[in-house]
Amino acid sequence: MDAPVKPAATTAAEPAARPKRPSRAEAEAAIKTLIAWAGDDPSRAGLVDTPARVARAYEEFFAGYGEDGAAALDRTFEDVDGYDDIVLVRNIPIASHCEHHMVPFVGKAHIAYMPNETVVGLSKLGRVVDVFARRLQTQENLTTQIVNAVTEQLKPRGAAVMIEAEHLCMTIRGINKHGATTVTTQFTGVFRDDPAEQARFLSLVHNGA
Repeated sequence: MDAPVKPAATTAAEPAARPKRPSRAEAEAAIKTLIAWAGDDPSRAGLVDTPARVARAYEEFFAGYGEDGAAALDRTFEDVDGYDDIVLVRNIPIASHCEHHMVPFVGKAHIAYMPNETVVGLSKLGRVVDVFARRLQTQENLTTQIVNAVTEQLKPRGAAVMIEAEHLCMTIRGINKHGATTVTTQFTGVFRDDPAEQARFLSLVHNGA
């Protein structure tokens, strides 16, 4: 008798399917419940339209779930006259939501790569930040997702990402440490393997020289 075949375990590369998305009406009903749970009257004049407004805002805040970060970088250019040094875009505004408390964290991202025959339009680096930021996130995951997208799509000799952000879950609740900033970095290729290139990236980010 053959041994029973067990279903294959879900791997990180093959995430389990997301549950069915609730309807707009269900989302608005949930927001109404939260308003009542917070202690207010969802039927009073100032709040009666709030569930619909919040649902619309969430569509914008979390639009990244319907977008592909890799696709934001799929158009590249080869006519660079042999340019092979750092391409860096600094101070890209970033706004995301903490997956633990669903409150914002805001700051800026710095993205660099060493071209390997091709470059990408500079605005596309800002676009890839938005795609991943408009999801429930941790800053660590966000940093990794951005550097992986740049590495996989552009095939550069190396990529570097730094994010500096203030987390409202830390500054307006809990320990209330106003002004605290979290810094995360990820490096691939030459930026990971050559300390001099990593130091040059950090110098360009902070000093612009």
